[in-house]
Amino acid sequence: MIKQTDFAFFLNRFLTDYLPNKRGSSPKTIDSYRYSFIFLIEHYEKIYKITPEKLELSDITSEKIAGYFDWLQEEKRVSVPTRNQRQAAVNSFVRFPMYERPEYLNEYQQILAIPVKKAPQKEISYLKTDGVTALIDAVDISKTNGIRDYVILMLLYSTGIRVSELINLKVRDVSLHVPYTLLVHGKGNKSRYVPIIKEAVPIIQKYLESQAFHREVDANRWLFINHMKKQFTRQGINHLIKKYGKLAREQHPGLIPEDISPHKMRHTAAMELVSSGVDLIYIRDMLGHVSVKTTEIYARTDAKLKRAAIEAASREIVPPEEALWDHDEDLCAWLRGFNKR
Repeated sequence: MIKQTDFAFFLNRFLTDYLPNKRGSSPKTIDSYRYSFIFLIEHYEKIYKITPEKLELSDITSEKIAGYFDWLQEEKRVSVPTRNQRQAAVNSFVRFPMYERPEYLNEYQQILAIPVKKAPQKEISYLKTDGVTALIDAVDISKTNGIRDYVILMLLYSTGIRVSELINLKVRDVSLHVPYTLLVHGKGNKSRYVPIIKEAVPIIQKYLESQAFHREVDANRWLFINHMKKQFTRQGINHLIKKYGKLAREQHPGLIPEDISPHKMRHTAAMELVSSGVDLIYIRDMLGHVSVKTTEIYARTDAKLKRAAIEAASREIVPPEEALWDHDEDLCAWLRGFNKR
């Protein structure tokens, strides 16, 4: 019988008990962390010739872990954000055995001190108001599932919820009494109330009636189901948006990008809120961000767009300036001779 190493012992407890029960991590997060350690084990076996059954906590050193992060980028060709996700998994793990194995405390502190790599900030891509209108207008509510699709697009745009949050909504999560709200179940099992705009209430009510969601037993049913009468998947919502994006592009070329997605709708909702002057704290709470720093990205993008618009307009009203030195012979002579000194 192969003896279990201390690394295997702590990793098993980390994934099966600590993350789900102590941290309240979602299955998706746990799965992501699991893959991080699959690659870590592969790295140790390939680079250091340490097989999984012999890997010990003493092998988890700052030098080897720094090498693992570089290997991910150089050999596995992962992006900087993915590298940082793998690093977050390792950091979370090394904090776990610190209290039970304090002899590794110094080494693990050095691992935690490995800097996170900065990724170039991508420009936020979102739809303009006329693009959103074109997308939603592409839905024919007289057709089968038309009202359902209309409500899906409208909620994604007006609330900014994540696609995972949308597909996990149940009938009981919708409150059409003042104040109109959605109870959204977000990341890390954290729930929040998100306001529903008054204009959306009639179409939501019509959708609920079309599905005969009026009995008490219906409260636990999924709010949105697919053609197989099952809960929607992320892929299903993505397919739905791309379908209407294609229809809208045929009528309004240039308004809808080819890479239209549920997350782009979330960006659109956030940018609408920022440009409307809503306080970042409220936007953070509505979008379910852990930190307002994440929300600030939208404010910076909005400020950048406003500056570009102002600068473009100013070119029309500000006369061109002539350089002061053009007709100053003494200054020109001094500049010409400057690099000869």
